[in-house]
Amino acid sequence: MRALALYGTIGSLILTALTTAPAGGATAPSAAPPVPVRPIVFGRCAAVEHLSSSVECGKLTVPLDYDRPDGKKISLTVSRSRATSPEERQGSLVFNPGGPGASSMEFPLYGALAKWRKTARSYDFVGYAPRGVGRSAPLSCQDPKKFAKSPTDSPRYPGEEYKREKLAEAEEYARGCARNAGADLPFYNSVNNARDLDMLRAALGEEKLTFMGASYGTYFGALYATLFPGHVRRMIFDSVVNPDPDHVWYRNNLDQSIAFERRWNDWARWVAAHHAVYRLGTTVAQVRRAYDTVAEKLRRAPLNGKIGPGQLQGAFLKTGYNDAYWPSRAAALSAYLHGDPQPLITQASPHPENAKAAENGNAVYTAVECNDAAWPRDWRTWDRDNTEAARLAPFETWDNVWMNLPCAFWPDRSESAAAGIGAVAGEAADRAAARDGRDARDGRAGRDEAADATGEKLAAAAGHATATGIDSALNPRRPLDVRTAPGALPPVLLLAAERDAATPYPGALELQRRLPGASLVTENGAGTHGIAFGDNDCVNRYVEAYLLDGKVPGERVYCAARPEPVADAHAQRKPMKK
Repeated sequence: MRALALYGTIGSLILTALTTAPAGGATAPSAAPPVPVRPIVFGRCAAVEHLSSSVECGKLTVPLDYDRPDGKKISLTVSRSRATSPEERQGSLVFNPGGPGASSMEFPLYGALAKWRKTARSYDFVGYAPRGVGRSAPLSCQDPKKFAKSPTDSPRYPGEEYKREKLAEAEEYARGCARNAGADLPFYNSVNNARDLDMLRAALGEEKLTFMGASYGTYFGALYATLFPGHVRRMIFDSVVNPDPDHVWYRNNLDQSIAFERRWNDWARWVAAHHAVYRLGTTVAQVRRAYDTVAEKLRRAPLNGKIGPGQLQGAFLKTGYNDAYWPSRAAALSAYLHGDPQPLITQASPHPENAKAAENGNAVYTAVECNDAAWPRDWRTWDRDNTEAARLAPFETWDNVWMNLPCAFWPDRSESAAAGIGAVAGEAADRAAARDGRDARDGRAGRDEAADATGEKLAAAAGHATATGIDSALNPRRPLDVRTAPGALPPVLLLAAERDAATPYPGALELQRRLPGASLVTENGAGTHGIAFGDNDCVNRYVEAYLLDGKVPGERVYCAARPEPVADAHAQRKPMKK
């Protein structure tokens, strides 16, 4: 499921929700990282990070495979701003905004925002790009230009021919992931993300971790609590993913599709209540028909040649994540139907300049989600379950399927390794052909150092393939069972909006059952995804009291919903940053 990057560049799409056990399966909780950890050397941030001079950056080296800690290493990029009041400093606050596929490199900038300022007095704000993301051993499965192609369709009830096309695309995408990442592919998963987090804790010099995770960040944060309960100081889980192994991740996506339908109706109800402003209908059904009318118009004649039903869907899906989008989306729909396409062009146009980052985020999302758990391999299962779901929830169900369908074709570890060897062998063959042609033209033959390096790479890939082939036979994919014993974990704070679509509310109840002593703050009647330091002062007070003083409320406490947005026929602004 596509999701919004919480707290940061909230207008951009990233991918939300899911996770797994690594090669070798889950291990018992350990007292220390598996390899010596060197303190991070912080300095000036690379220009590509687009961070201010107040932020410092560094690198964290971690094992690719924690079962072989002396083997291949990868580097993760880390950012930090120091606590603004050194005498009040309590340590580092590490943040993850979700995904899989999202980075928190911008997190140190949040300390300058009013609602975060008091917390920034007491904590170093630490962000990082998880494995696979950005410059942290980046993953790619497809040419970014192909990934970002437009216009695209988004049928609510796809026909058989369309389904066959999407099946072929999903299979090719899975092959691309294996071809590009090779034997490394299985190690991009949620348990390894949790283990990386413990390496980060140690490299920051913190005896215990203070962590704030949103959306997907709650899932691998819960894995961390399971693996390293003695390393936890304070943890906030904001907008909680259901950690039940039976839900990870196929079932979670079915649940999401149903929940997004409810939020889509929330938006339509709000628009209908403001018919005098938007002129889109006085009932939910009429507003939905207005949207469907626009989708059909764009199917026949894409706007600017780039905006089809798929781009419309991507823009309006944001109404399910944050109701701050409600006025601008309603205004754009109304303007288009009444002769002014410009607001819709502004809000739904593709951004080619972001294609590389978007493809990278999608690749990480797919790899983590597919590696974490076994997915149905039989298309008939997907087709049956989602045909049934679409009868109740047509708005997002099938787009959600296409997002996750590569998992039906996901390679096991030995297949990924074989694909990687094939890619390196192809590279070697291309180099050899180019060299032979050059030598023939020049009438000479000589040593090709690049070819020698490729040969070494091929030998390394073959050795890695042998090891991962053994892993594949001995360790099938299965999610780690999230849970801690009573008293093993300090009190943690869970936050959830009752009508959240991306992480439906039952997930928060499930995690609370699995983490004895956890306290749950519920925003009643609200559906914005990511509620800490947002527009609800009641929620913010609980968060601040916990981070600054370690105070937790009762087992379950409730906050009234934030006010609904004000209708504005000319609304174009994006939601405010937190």
